[in-house]
Amino acid sequence: MEVMQTAAMLWIYYIPYVLIGMAPCLQSSLVSHDYCVLGAGPGGLQSARFLEESSRDYIVLERNHVPGSFFLQYPRHRKLISINKRFTGRKNCEFNLRHDWNSLLSLKKPLSFGLYSHEFFPHADDMLKYLKDFSFGMNVRYGANIIHIRTEANPDAWNGHYFFLTDQSGVQYRCNVLLVASGLSLPNVVNFPGSEYVEGYETVSVDPHNFTGQSVLILGRGNSAFETAENIVGYTNFIHMLGRSRVRLSWATHYVGDLRAINNGLLDTYQLKSLDGLLEGDLVDLALVRDGTGKIYVTHKHYLNKNRDYTGNETDPLPNILPQDDLDNFAARDPYDRVIRCLGWKFDFSIFNSSVKLKPASGHLSKYPLLKANYESKYTQGLFVVGTASHSIDFRKSAGGFIHGFRYTARSVHRHIEYRYHKVPWQASHYPITQLLNVLLKRMNEASGLYQMFGVLADVILLGEDPSDFEYLEEVATGMLPLLEESTGRKVHKTGLFVLVMEYGKNFSGPDKDVFHYNRAIGEASEAWRSNFLHPVVYYYNKLPTEQEMKLRPENWPLPRPERLHHVVEDFLTDWTSPNSHVLPLRRFLENCLLTDLRAFYAESCFLFTLTQRKVPIFCQQGYLKNHGLVGTKQLRQHAKDAGLLGDYNRIYQQTLGEMSGDRRGGKDEL
Repeated sequence: MEVMQTAAMLWIYYIPYVLIGMAPCLQSSLVSHDYCVLGAGPGGLQSARFLEESSRDYIVLERNHVPGSFFLQYPRHRKLISINKRFTGRKNCEFNLRHDWNSLLSLKKPLSFGLYSHEFFPHADDMLKYLKDFSFGMNVRYGANIIHIRTEANPDAWNGHYFFLTDQSGVQYRCNVLLVASGLSLPNVVNFPGSEYVEGYETVSVDPHNFTGQSVLILGRGNSAFETAENIVGYTNFIHMLGRSRVRLSWATHYVGDLRAINNGLLDTYQLKSLDGLLEGDLVDLALVRDGTGKIYVTHKHYLNKNRDYTGNETDPLPNILPQDDLDNFAARDPYDRVIRCLGWKFDFSIFNSSVKLKPASGHLSKYPLLKANYESKYTQGLFVVGTASHSIDFRKSAGGFIHGFRYTARSVHRHIEYRYHKVPWQASHYPITQLLNVLLKRMNEASGLYQMFGVLADVILLGEDPSDFEYLEEVATGMLPLLEESTGRKVHKTGLFVLVMEYGKNFSGPDKDVFHYNRAIGEASEAWRSNFLHPVVYYYNKLPTEQEMKLRPENWPLPRPERLHHVVEDFLTDWTSPNSHVLPLRRFLENCLLTDLRAFYAESCFLFTLTQRKVPIFCQQGYLKNHGLVGTKQLRQHAKDAGLLGDYNRIYQQTLGEMSGDRRGGKDEL
């Protein structure tokens, strides 16, 4: 007994020394950074690239051991549906990004995905190789599976609270700002009687030989469902596809998340009556019953006899006892060998503590987090969502759920947090007002962010106080416009602002629209407002719209009604440079808004205006009278004369001189 007491006393004596020895280990279990990026997929790496190039203190936490680990397994049949267009006939990198759906952005020359694959629809393994190289030099911690996220109030934190992220080993990561880029990681599962017989897209065999001579029912109506059907259609007896809504074709809706042509072979075999077919029905009303031979029957759960066992333990087939209505031509009356669930994905909210207050959006957007227009959690300051999970802002409207869209929204988020936390104003270019037309034409013909995130990202032109100049802000989220000054650090003057967005025609796209109808394109500039295809639209406001005006804006409008509005007529080549159809109407619109002449003049014309006019055009004020502008050459003058833009003053002078000489000679003769 005394020995035990002595040992206990010694243990108590050594406790302080043990704790001192453990102190480095305890300290190392807390890792602190200004920014935590959750996930090393395309969205997370894109945000990390911007943080790296801005020399910010950040860490990327990735649960697997490679970047972009989603692409290790998905898509299951390994073909991406993101376009890899390597050739456009242009050398302009910004323009080429309009048609490159896979490359990520960088302040330096972007790493082109076209170097990794020559396929128009690339293999998923090529994306893994690309992301591995893109992540080079970034602070990524692999194998850190975050299982819990909480907030803790602290007056020293940037937002009044720190975010604490705990991984599977108990290591905690503390940060001021959390960028969630974990994507949609959980499969959508609908529970109904018999759902235990359903195989998931994430586990079903991808070997088509395993479906030889089988009858298959696929639950779902998206690209994963049709991708699965495309893989097995040549081996099955028939494939039926059951979904809640009608098929939405991406070329009809202009939404890239809808069914793409590369996957829609089953539509042919359905419409050409080759046994395959599409059915509409709500899955929550579905019931599956399996007989003793393993065949699976479909019925409505309303007809199930709750007292009967339909677990498949019967020794006889079930057709005689299958509960159903009185219709003997029920479309799905034949049994199936396999039922496959392909219902897409949803965001994983389970790792977020209630203190984080990250809520799901409502209705059909519930698979996404609820966000504000600046991609920040509605109830938690400092928590931003980037990548696929940020798609609640523009679901079924634009491309924010895909690489070629969220690479730009991630840049918008970065510019916003640069100002909020580091007082670095939103990047802007400063120009004299005479360059307004040229800058707008350049952006509407080259900008990739506006082109891909149509109706969601906009360029904002802030007029100076005179206005003799302007600031040009690129790719601002349209929803942020009412809070532009506090979001960007840029001043809005009383002279107003222009907003440039890209839009489709309001009533052109939709699952029930005929987008190939005759006379679908508009060619007349006077009818530009009726343009159907993607085209530039310029809004003019004399002051910033309010949040209330944003909420009450007309249906399907990205912005509230402005003081003035101009549609640039659509163009088959998406080349808005035609002098009469595109440039002249746009210039006149700008002049009407600014009440000034924006034409450009040669020095000779400016000289003539100076001598003959009280008010000289602003181009001459900012150019010729300040010794700025083009130096005239013989070729330029001749070109201007031939085009009727400049009078042939030399010819006029010679004529005048000749007339004067004749008058003198006539006078002498008279004398």
